[in-house]
Amino acid sequence: MMLVDSAVRAGDETAIRQFAPQLEELALRDDHKPYLAVAHRAWGVAHRLAEEYQEAETRLEKALEIFEEINTRWQIGRTLFELGELAMAKADGGAAQSYFSRAQDLFEELGAGPDMIRTQTMIETRG
Repeated sequence: MMLVDSAVRAGDETAIRQFAPQLEELALRDDHKPYLAVAHRAWGVAHRLAEEYQEAETRLEKALEIFEEINTRWQIGRTLFELGELAMAKADGGAAQSYFSRAQDLFEELGAGPDMIRTQTMIETRG
């Protein structure tokens, strides 16, 4: 899981595609919802980087659904951030602003400093 998450943070499509299948397989085998959601988010990022936007949206929405179901607010915020990145890649500034703002609200509630700064930068420069 840590290798997948690090690859996502680095925007390394090759590494995501190397490690995400393994994480997804383990998560499905063990019925581990948090890891399955991380795998979905990772696939969403890989698809976005490859400009496969429909696949990216499907995976990111599935990740968000699982994270909301298990109420992991920081992970919800991170997934909303990735949905904002996807919206930016699709040149949908309004949707991007909405996703980034929602993520920012969660990060502020949680006191997640680095994520707040990263998201605020996106809002100010791209959103």
